Amino acid sequence: MMDIVFATHNKNKLREVQHTLPVDANINLLSLDDIQCHEDIKETANTIEGNALIKAKYIYDNYNYPCFADDTGLFVEALDGEPGVYSARYAGLQKNPEDNITKLLKRLKPFNNRSAYFKTVIAYKTQSDEKVFTGICPGDIIFSPEGTNGFGYDPVFKPKKYKATFATLDPEIKNKISHRAIAIQAFAKYIKTE
Repeated sequence: MMDIVFATHNKNKLREVQHTLPVDANINLLSLDDIQCHEDIKETANTIEGNALIKAKYIYDNYNYPCFADDTGLFVEALDGEPGVYSARYAGLQKNPEDNITKLLKRLKPFNNRSAYFKTVIAYKTQSDEKVFTGICPGDIIFSPEGTNGFGYDPVFKPKKYKATFATLDPEIKNKISHRAIAIQAFAKYIKTE
């Protein structure tokens, strides 16, 4: 079994990834807390791919563990891709999900087009390897939040072909169809062939 660090302090994300990784991937998943990493790794890139790579490289270079890091953005068509790379801090540096949702819904008020997609990029870094895996989940932004499961924009994002938001969907379904799940599955498939 291989120790791999998932570069996050977010317990919700960690839980979601643990449930998404196939059992036969033979990965012992460690968080940043597990390796005593308490630095605030600055996400200074202007793309989510760049931010994921910054985090993965930082952990590998400073802690010498194989590492994967993710970055996720919500891209709304009517807003020319906003909030995108700024999704977590859309309403300010306090990174408050409720404030982000409020700002998003206010900005979307004048538009009929509610099309959006979530995109997750996973960057994987080892001594000899650097790879990127992408997952995309298309959907629509609804008019007011529904549900208490999940995190971030989940209460206002309804994936295509579903009548429920990510925050009301059964977590088992979400963990199969979400942007993060798609990226994690691609990553896990790669790890199994390594």
